[in-house]
Formats: sequence, structure tokens, C-alpha cells
Amino acid sequence: MKKMKLNQLLKGTAAVLAGVLLLGFVTSCSNDDDDDNTPGSGSSHKVVFKAEASSGSNINIAVYGIDGDATTATSLTGTTWTSPEITAPAGAYTANVAVNAIGANAGSTLKVQIWVDGQLKKEGTSSGQVLSASTSYTF
Repeated sequence: MKKMKLNQLLKGTAAVLAGVLLLGFVTSCSNDDDDDNTPGSGSSHKVVFKAEASSGSNINIAVYGIDGDATTATSLTGTTWTSPEITAPAGAYTANVAVNAIGANAGSTLKVQIWVDGQLKKEGTSSGQVLSASTSYTF
């Protein structure tokens, strides 16, 4: 019974993650009112996404990407996760990441990070037994 509730909770949390990430992608595509409608900085970037959960926790899913190009990593295990390096093309606007984990207890934590060209640019956190952390970075 407990496992079934946990599976239902994970499915619901994964749906919320997907929705948050989709919202990030949609808002990253919105137009601004200035004369220069070209998003991004005009140069490519090397991007790596990372997640770290507290001891005894278990990372299980990550959704990450550049602009509207999302990748989902499922069946993850352990307390750390790192994406492959992605090259964000010139003109890319945002990098987005959302990660789910199950904490060992109510004091558990999850941290997600976006690294751009070797520098930490953005971080998001979550705490509790059901962990869901996300963040985005605009180039």
C-alpha cells in the first residue's frame, strides 16, 4: 500500500515538474518591447545541469534543456546527478532544469544548479520528503 501511494505521488510530482518546465520554456519565448528581438547574447555557451540531494535521499527524474528543447532523464538513482554538457547555440535564450527526488526524512534537501561556461549561474532548492527543485537561467 505504501509503495502504491509513493508511485502515485511520484507520477503526480513528475507531471508538476513537466508543467513547471513547460511554463519556463513558454515564458522564455515571450517577446519584449524593445527594437532588438533577437534573444540571447549572440554567442554559444557550454551548459551543464547538476543536482545534489542530502544523504539517504534518491534522485529519480530530471528534465533539462535549452529553450524549447527538453530532455528527460528517468530511472535515476543516488544523491547526485550531472547532465552531459550541452552546447547552447548562439541566440539561445534560457536554460531550464527541474529534478525530483524522494528524501530520507522531512529534513531532506535537494539542490539543482545550472553551470554555464564553467561558472555556477543559477541554483534552486527544495526541502522535505518529496523533493522537487527547479531553476532557469537567461543568457
